[in-house]
Amino acid sequence: MSIQKVAIIGLGLLGGSIGLAVKERASDIQTTGFDASADVRKRAAERGLVGAVAESAAEAVREADLVVLCVPVGAMGAAARSIAEALPDHAIISDVGSSKESVAIALAEALPGHTIIPAHPVAGTEQSGPDAGFATLFADRWCILTPPEGADQQGVADLSAFWEKLGSKIEIMDAEHHDLVLAVTSHIPHLIAYTIVGTASDLEDVTRSEVIKYSAGGFRDFTRIAASDPIMWRDVFLSNKTAVLEMLGRFSEDLTALQRAIRSGDGETLHELFSRTRAIRRSIIEQGQDDAAPDFGREH
Repeated sequence: MSIQKVAIIGLGLLGGSIGLAVKERASDIQTTGFDASADVRKRAAERGLVGAVAESAAEAVREADLVVLCVPVGAMGAAARSIAEALPDHAIISDVGSSKESVAIALAEALPGHTIIPAHPVAGTEQSGPDAGFATLFADRWCILTPPEGADQQGVADLSAFWEKLGSKIEIMDAEHHDLVLAVTSHIPHLIAYTIVGTASDLEDVTRSEVIKYSAGGFRDFTRIAASDPIMWRDVFLSNKTAVLEMLGRFSEDLTALQRAIRSGDGETLHELFSRTRAIRRSIIEQGQDDAAPDFGREH
């Protein structure tokens, strides 16, 4: 693998975890990092998230073989422009954003002529900031690469090898398909979580203290998802609006059918749906993407 120096722009959950994973799993690779927040830079240096914390994005990328932009998708263009003058000609530019078509366009416009290979490690938690990162975040998780048409194949191979070193499994697909898949598996679930928690907090006949006090497992897990970084998810929905709206339309149709079944007492339809979805849960566990232990394997 030709990647020996990695620059990480944005030192929150994902950026910090990349730095820690490199330190633990690929210690031969040198890392530099930058974050727009001085407080984050200070904390990143204290935690040793990267080998060296730079005082500017340009300084961080000056000798990089790989630059990973770990900023909200709405900020990708600005982040790319901030490094354009200092970027080595041979460097691969990638990212960790949850939507890919908009990111590919923003990076191509900001960095014409450079090797751009967008990526999405399908891993994360509801936590954010420089204290949230940990070295095993990507272990046995998928990292989806969405190289544009005509992308440098050696660059794709080098980036794949980098993520594999961090413990990820690699999938390659086109950006449009990625955005549709993630709209179903990630974006709509987050939208539903934000909505149901917001609905609960707005109920006039149920006090907020009761909502908190009597939260059963289902609602509690919705609140975990709904605690995710609001800036990041605002940008995800705005940047992937086409796929999200398409999947939201499908979800609305299915929800209407469910309402009809409940109203008409159609237990057979309900049982068939619940059995099918239970099988999907089993498949997720069988593939090692979650824990079958009680309470999702949480330690208390």
